[in-house]
Amino acid sequence: MPYTPSGFFCDRLIRERERRDGEGSLSKPLRFSGQDFAALKQECLTKKCLFEDDTFPASVESLGYKELGHKSNKVKNIVWKRPKEICENPQFIVGGASRTDICQGDLGDCWLLAAIACLTLNEKLLYRVVPQEQGFSEGYGGIFHFQFWRYGDWVDVVIDDRIPTFNSQLVFTKSAERNEFWSALLEKAYAKLHGSYEALKGGNTTEAMEDFTGGVTEFYEMKEAPKELYKIMKKALERGSMMGCSIDSLVPARFETRTVTGLVKGHAYSVTAVEECKQSQHKEPKVRLVRLRNPWGQVEWNGPWSDNSKEWVSLSKGEKDKLHHQSAEDGEFWMSFEDFKKNYTKIEICNLTPDALEDDKIHKWTVSVNEGRWVRGCSAGGCRNYPDTFWTNPQYRLRLLEEDDDPEDNEVACSFVIALMQKNRRKERKMGANLFTIGFAIYEVPKEMHGNKQHMQKDFFLFNSSKARCKSYINLREVTQRFRLSPGEYVIIPSTYEPHQEGEFILRVFSEKRNTSEEIENRIEADHPVPAPANAGEESEEDQQFRSIFQQIAGDEMEITANELKNVLNSIVSKHKDLNTEGFSLESCRSMISLMDVSSMDGTGRLNLQEFRHLWNKIKQWQGIFQQYNSDQAGSINSYEMRNAVNDAGFRLNNQLYDIITMRYANEGMNIDFDSFISCLVRLEAMFRAFQAFDQDGDGTIRLSVLEWLQLTMYA
Repeated sequence: MPYTPSGFFCDRLIRERERRDGEGSLSKPLRFSGQDFAALKQECLTKKCLFEDDTFPASVESLGYKELGHKSNKVKNIVWKRPKEICENPQFIVGGASRTDICQGDLGDCWLLAAIACLTLNEKLLYRVVPQEQGFSEGYGGIFHFQFWRYGDWVDVVIDDRIPTFNSQLVFTKSAERNEFWSALLEKAYAKLHGSYEALKGGNTTEAMEDFTGGVTEFYEMKEAPKELYKIMKKALERGSMMGCSIDSLVPARFETRTVTGLVKGHAYSVTAVEECKQSQHKEPKVRLVRLRNPWGQVEWNGPWSDNSKEWVSLSKGEKDKLHHQSAEDGEFWMSFEDFKKNYTKIEICNLTPDALEDDKIHKWTVSVNEGRWVRGCSAGGCRNYPDTFWTNPQYRLRLLEEDDDPEDNEVACSFVIALMQKNRRKERKMGANLFTIGFAIYEVPKEMHGNKQHMQKDFFLFNSSKARCKSYINLREVTQRFRLSPGEYVIIPSTYEPHQEGEFILRVFSEKRNTSEEIENRIEADHPVPAPANAGEESEEDQQFRSIFQQIAGDEMEITANELKNVLNSIVSKHKDLNTEGFSLESCRSMISLMDVSSMDGTGRLNLQEFRHLWNKIKQWQGIFQQYNSDQAGSINSYEMRNAVNDAGFRLNNQLYDIITMRYANEGMNIDFDSFISCLVRLEAMFRAFQAFDQDGDGTIRLSVLEWLQLTMYA
């Protein structure tokens, strides 16, 4: 089988292979929890039983972990029931899916429901997420499925139809039609995707919008909104974009509090239409209106243009019909565009194509998706405020190759949108995980460094300011921003605000023209994979000293074991007080012997004098590197500096390998002591030499039998 430097990222390699095979696309979504909907349904129909999902059971664990956990009184009277146990003649969808099918229950997920309401405005999008041909009549097996975009892949989520009830009423989302269940089942599938219903409490509408479309979201603060906001909103809706808005609650205690105007602070609304109407016998001949929906299915705006306000008399019957105006307490209402801007704090638009907000031309945008992770002690460097570690963050090279077709003010520039999304924080909330404060910066790469794929070093960031950056670091799942820069080469640095925060992320770059982005990965290589011959000539005093010690321990055979090597090395190293080391462990010495065995290929498990001399020369060289970074004489080096030390020792590694080194050799304080430092370099040199021995044709790939693989890895 082909050899790879590490098995730690096998899951990542598998995902990449799946994508090459088309897995994760809309036409071939990944199976969430490994469940095959068609096979499971057929099994239930064959056995004439109803599906019970053991990966998301009808239990407290699926409800939540704190407010809906075992100790909560809220869950004591909750009973999981199937729709056929709740009402007669249950239906999946009644008369087509619409925004009135979504009424919020006892769960703070208005952000999700606002996004679902937007989804119903576009049937093509809706039935991508909510596959049709599901129901409670012919072919019913108690099993349903839904599809979501999740960190670059489409996934198919299977559920059974047992839903939480209280007194035979749905506890969470419900439809205005009592026998309609598509919205309740969609909410359950989304809860399963994130681990529990409680995990859905509190969020941002854009999060669900993107999970329904794979689109990219842009924010507008009303106080900073562009003059053409109405045109932007109109055009966005015409192009199928999803839109939500909210009113910030400055006082936490008043979160989701109804105001005198009927609007609710700290609450998410859907924007479902924008229209311009002619008014008869009015000083203003035209009025711009916005239609909104409260996910509660009730509680509406009571100001101008509300359901029963006097303003409606100024419109003709034709204009009213165009707006589908009706007076009903259904959570949906109209208001003027001016009142909309005055009352709402921000608006979020999820664009299915990032050019939706620019002009009337349809462009084909290119999208590149990069997965990454911040690893504490290695690649979690924090923002620019932390110059000693900022440079260790993952780096992505962006090449802007072609300028826009429609330059502004004759400026030659390339338009693109960067979207940085942190992964799995909602799902891990029950374990105490919160959203990190994240952001990114963009640096221009000097022309002389174009095409150089090496990781940019600390000095580059000390002496160069960023070309552009996100407006602010913020604790949202995703930070996005649109930019226009001159054609050229740039490097994007995504980071958390504070260093040492560990997590996964996905970085997407949407560009108008042909441009590329990719992670900067150093080429994996070593300067000296073949052992150097022992130096001839006069011996130094130190050489004579360890020859004497070696002869005393080795005896007539002139070979030493791992335990004897430990004694020799520690007797010498103990004289170097600045290393502050307790000496080499027996395991380290065994690794050293395996290194020399690989180099000599004698396989004796012992070292002769020549092998020991070569090993000692190596250790002296590495000791000098260690002392260079052990500037405070604390006897250890910081794990962030380890990549420089490894580089100085002649090894070029990529980010994944630096991550592994940190996890394998750093202590809890993210420091690497002398013994661990030497052990790491010994292991690297041994594995590089072994690889080169097998790589006869020099193509960077080898094949090993199971025996060869085990011999190599067990002895290294």
